[in-house]
Amino acid sequence: MNRVSSVAFRVVGTAIALFFGVSHIQAQAPPSPPPAQQADKDDKDDKEDKEDEDANPFAPEPAPALPAGMTGSDASDPRAKLTPGLYDAGEASMGIKHLTLVKKPGAFQLGASDPDDPKVQKMLGQLGMSKASKMPKPMQLVIAQLAFANSDLAFQGNHLFMGNFYGLSIYDISHPANATLLTSLVCPGGQGDPSVYKNLLFMSVEMPNGRLDCGVEGFPPEPPPPAGEEKKKKGPPAAQKDRFRGVRIFDISDIKNPKQVAAVQTCRGSHTHTLSVDPNDKDDVYIYVSGTSFVRQPEELAGCSGEKPDKDPNTALFRIDVIKVPLAAPQDAKVVSSPRLFIDPRTGAMNGLNNGGTHGKKGAEKPADTNQCHDITVYSAIGLAAGACSGNGIVLDIKDPIHPKRLDAVNDPNYSYWHSASFSNDGTKVLFTDEWGGGLGARCRPNDPNKWGADAIFNLKDNKLSFANYYKLPAAQGDSENCVAHNGSLIPVPGRDIEAQAWYQGGVSIVDFTDPAQPFEIAYFDRGPIDPNILVLGGEWSAYWYNGYIYASEIARGLDIFELTPTKFLTQNEIDAAKTVHVSELNVQNQQKIEWPAKLVVAKAYVDQLSRSQALPADQIAALQKAIQGAESSHMSRSSLAKLKGMAPSLEKSAAMGKSPADSVRLHALAGILKHPLM
Repeated sequence: MNRVSSVAFRVVGTAIALFFGVSHIQAQAPPSPPPAQQADKDDKDDKEDKEDEDANPFAPEPAPALPAGMTGSDASDPRAKLTPGLYDAGEASMGIKHLTLVKKPGAFQLGASDPDDPKVQKMLGQLGMSKASKMPKPMQLVIAQLAFANSDLAFQGNHLFMGNFYGLSIYDISHPANATLLTSLVCPGGQGDPSVYKNLLFMSVEMPNGRLDCGVEGFPPEPPPPAGEEKKKKGPPAAQKDRFRGVRIFDISDIKNPKQVAAVQTCRGSHTHTLSVDPNDKDDVYIYVSGTSFVRQPEELAGCSGEKPDKDPNTALFRIDVIKVPLAAPQDAKVVSSPRLFIDPRTGAMNGLNNGGTHGKKGAEKPADTNQCHDITVYSAIGLAAGACSGNGIVLDIKDPIHPKRLDAVNDPNYSYWHSASFSNDGTKVLFTDEWGGGLGARCRPNDPNKWGADAIFNLKDNKLSFANYYKLPAAQGDSENCVAHNGSLIPVPGRDIEAQAWYQGGVSIVDFTDPAQPFEIAYFDRGPIDPNILVLGGEWSAYWYNGYIYASEIARGLDIFELTPTKFLTQNEIDAAKTVHVSELNVQNQQKIEWPAKLVVAKAYVDQLSRSQALPADQIAALQKAIQGAESSHMSRSSLAKLKGMAPSLEKSAAMGKSPADSVRLHALAGILKHPLM
């Protein structure tokens, strides 16, 4: 999905922005047909545009037949037939305990369920939708509700920051099962993705209703076109000096009263952003801005151009923006570079990547140029970033944070829209997600292929990506449940690569991708559809592990908080070992290297894994368990420590002949702990 249609931009914010319209962007323009054919083509385009405008993108669509050779999701899974409801839907879980749902604050709820409610028309007016009255009534209601959708999460200390298309909420999570709302910052503009660093909070703003002053009034609706010009292609909304699209910066020294200190404008706004820290620069942080929406006109922001590269080499397409933020003077933050990440090194053409052809709503689509990144995950500890860039997955060298350079790029005909990325902790794998349908569609039905809207796991060696396998939520979902791969993060279980991942109304799925060729689900949580007949946007936007718990941003309901429970796939020792990892701050797209303390509980997790994989004989496993238990019960007596240390050499020897690379790593790590254990 490398084109931006007049009916659907990216995900939710662009479902609203669609009414400001952008004409189709194709990879290659066909030669001009003769006048008669051109007239027929124009009539056909007008008809298709009219059909698009009249269509309700939120109406459930029956799943087509599975393509030959493809398999779909499991309709016999207990998650497949859960009862519907907003707050009383049926639930199913395995290996996850749902601790609490903190409902959305009133400031972020429309407060209307009737499309004729004046609140609906008021919100559509604030969004500048002059043609709202021509939309189907159910569609008007849904779009008004979308203006209050929850989005991404960030963490600092005992505080959780939840983005929303209407602003941001800050929660106190010092007691996760009893999390409480501290404050809500009303500041419309979508998508509201947050990140946090020390006393600074950053927020992405993309939609055209965003104002410099965070005002809720939006801008005046566009006047109707002159008679006879209704069919002209739509363009961006009229220029407004007070419009803001880019990255807001707040001072959160007073956590209950954030103060905006800067607002850095960008040509395409900020759909997402990534906070990057340079290990060699203690005075600044860097923000990688991924804009996916339309390009604003130069009358609103000087230097902006949405032309194709052959018409304007300074086009705002085919790039990201890098903002440098001086920590001592954040008000001086500014765009310092706009890297061309998609350039063809042989020809210098900036549109050097495309999706290689993919599947779309109306069938197979031709290759289309990649002109944007949706999300970038930086991993400063290894000097690399992984970009999910519409038609491609890319790897970047970020040692110079202002001038990231592309090292590799891949595409996949099963991928519709490369959405986000996670590295394995050792940096040898990358898990990319595919947001087929843009998050607005039901894409986990029994007839939806399990290679579409899935994760693609790649090995990463010598800065080159090689495909390993796909993973998709195994449980079938219904026609009214928006469901596709979305945001997740690593769970710090030592010796394994485990990702907690959101799937919108597919809930949360926990996947083990230690062996990238054989990923499998080890835990899950799911609810029934919000509505059994109409696709109401909802479900988990993000699911992230933070200091012992999984926090999920539920689009329609609020904040979900979970705790892992032991199963045959995950032991209590492994869960307890994961809980030994504590960080003071977490922005998931700024991935941190996980390091485990040399505690005996971590050693017990390794022993459980070696037992599960049968990497050691049963008697050796039993001896290790007994020795560790003896050290714990004796409070690390000298004799018990000597016994543990004496077991290390045989483990090192076994590591050299490990049954798998993962077992060899576990054996080495276990031996290291036994030599110098901590309680």
